[in-house]
Amino acid sequence: MAEPIVEVSGLVKHYPLTRGVVFGRQVGAVRAVDGVDFRLGRGETLGIVGESGCGKSTVARMLVHLERPTAGTIRYRGEDVTRLSGRALKAVRRNIQMVFQDPYTSLNPRMTVGDIVGEPYDIHPEAAPRGDRRRRVRELLEVVGLNPEHVNRYPHQFSGGQRQRIGIARGLALRPEVIVADEPVSALDVSVQAQVVNLMDRLQQEFGLAYVFIAHDLSIVRHLSDRVAVMYLGRIVETGTDTEIYDHPTHPYTQALLSAVPVPDPRARERRGRIILSGDVPSPADVPSGCRFRTRCWKARERCAVEVPALAVPEGLRAAGGPAAHASACHFAQTVSAGGPAPGRAAPPQEHRGASA
Repeated sequence: MAEPIVEVSGLVKHYPLTRGVVFGRQVGAVRAVDGVDFRLGRGETLGIVGESGCGKSTVARMLVHLERPTAGTIRYRGEDVTRLSGRALKAVRRNIQMVFQDPYTSLNPRMTVGDIVGEPYDIHPEAAPRGDRRRRVRELLEVVGLNPEHVNRYPHQFSGGQRQRIGIARGLALRPEVIVADEPVSALDVSVQAQVVNLMDRLQQEFGLAYVFIAHDLSIVRHLSDRVAVMYLGRIVETGTDTEIYDHPTHPYTQALLSAVPVPDPRARERRGRIILSGDVPSPADVPSGCRFRTRCWKARERCAVEVPALAVPEGLRAAGGPAAHASACHFAQTVSAGGPAPGRAAPPQEHRGASA
């Protein structure tokens, strides 16, 4: 991996549950994120995937310090960001920017595009001389594929894809090293998604950016990512390169996600087995003991209920080596061809219930 610029260790975010109106007392906690570890290298893209509610967006907000972690560390170039405040935190935030999910609500409707893209210069005046800001804003609009002459227009005068380009331009204004993209294309049409993804790919090459790219669409994540982390109920359950995750998944949850991806070829669809997960995702306020996926897993045994599996290369796969030898938080991790049938749980292709990507 390239030189790490962001290192996350033991990241935890719990939201307290209280009872009572006047003298509220804590009776529990929502474990949105419960022990996440990863590293991000210079110029690298780390894709984070998982079902809704697994904690992806909470991780993103903590990376840019919009949420304070309950525990754990986020190190940027060796410095723990979670302990910073004031000017020190402001300096780090300049180098870690965010592109939000909804292009319709992430832009102030009362501000012009020029004011939105140029606002970072008001917060960080050292980034650009006051007389040079207008020119820089126009250059940023041109870089993301927008007409610089539209600098005085308002967000409602643009389409969804154009608004997301404005959000990307705002994120690039301070020339950051890291951009956290929280499902930046999920609210866009398919054709527009491709344009925005290609734009982000080009900008990464041009500016040497590192991305934390969060999305539901597994195909988009594979197209853009160097490494992929799969999250389930607040924890990373499998991580590796795109080839390791997509072609040689070892965790049952990853295999279920990949089997739910639609296949356009009818003949290939008939040959493919589906993994049908039983039950619903447990509440993050009442997570299962041991392995969190055991309540929906066809491989679950007694060991899974009492022992939390470590995110590490399974011993049985480590000896064999190859792309299957990557970190997986499962006591019974086993490789299977992507989208292939799971032992004892294969379903006819006409069934469409169960896991969703």
